[in-house]
Amino acid sequence: MASAKPSPVEKMSFEEALKELEEIVAKLERGEVDLEESIAIYERGAALKAHCEARLKSAELKVRQIVQGGDGETTTEPASFE
Repeated sequence: MASAKPSPVEKMSFEEALKELEEIVAKLERGEVDLEESIAIYERGAALKAHCEARLKSAELKVRQIVQGGDGETTTEPASFE
């Protein structure tokens, strides 16, 4: 990891957290770090994963709240992003 102090997870955007999580996974898969650092970045990765899941859940709830049918009725069906 960089020598700069990492950003607090709870203040990161979804995109920032996901990017850092992907970097952590890549490092762990390549075996680039020693055991102690592996444990530390694994813990950070777990926090980043939880943060991303919470942000996604929040976004899903917001989308469910704003989806409206053609008759003006609000529905609770998830939106399709395909």
